[in-house]
Amino acid sequence: MLSYSEFGAADAPAVLIVHGLYGSGRNWGVIAKRLADEMRVITPDLRNHGLSPRRDTHSYPDMADDLAGLIDRIGGPVDVVGHSMGGKAAMTLALTQPDLIRKLIVADIAPVSYGHSQMQFITAMRAVDLSRVTRRSDAEEQLAALGVEPALCSFFTQSLDVPEKRWRLNLDSLAHEMDKILGFPEFSGSFDKPTLFLSGANSDYVTPEHRPAIKSLFPSARFARIPGAGHWLHAEKPREFEAAVRGFLALP
Repeated sequence: MLSYSEFGAADAPAVLIVHGLYGSGRNWGVIAKRLADEMRVITPDLRNHGLSPRRDTHSYPDMADDLAGLIDRIGGPVDVVGHSMGGKAAMTLALTQPDLIRKLIVADIAPVSYGHSQMQFITAMRAVDLSRVTRRSDAEEQLAALGVEPALCSFFTQSLDVPEKRWRLNLDSLAHEMDKILGFPEFSGSFDKPTLFLSGANSDYVTPEHRPAIKSLFPSARFARIPGAGHWLHAEKPREFEAAVRGFLALP
């Protein structure tokens, strides 16, 4: 069963926020607490991340099944917000078990395969000498020396268990399954409920070339962009991201 945190009143409309690669539910704590004035917000750790179980596989059908189990536990249907890898997991859930979802928000990702690699970050995290780490900043310094940009150093070390000197990421499974993470499964059906593709205006993860693939799977899709934001739109422009989520979920 996935580990998760919960914010807001138990009888409020439920929204599930699904984090991206190398993240965890805790990355969404600030936004979750703000949305909790009107919503019941659930922030899970996906498999091989955070405090959730470690598994040998990390496919999108696997992640979708995990999320379905969580929704069955908390009671559905729910609204779902998914960022990056979490967005692909959320799309897979919508396409395979649509009855569990009311509305879907996909943050800065498309239902396509990407050619860039994320392996360099696993290599960097593996290279950190955890025996020399007594605080997060020690690991950040080592990552920076390996060429990781400061914002990502801070992000990655949120998944570091300093007292136990271990990563709360199953780096071996994530490395082995990287092709699946960068790809996207083939689907013959579609999800016709309200769907918003919310992107950072400075990001190239969702382009006009992706729209035919999006509309074929999500015929009711709407599109919006947050000015001045890149791929990490919720971290770069949290108030604008929050406003976009509230606005879309409030639509009839």
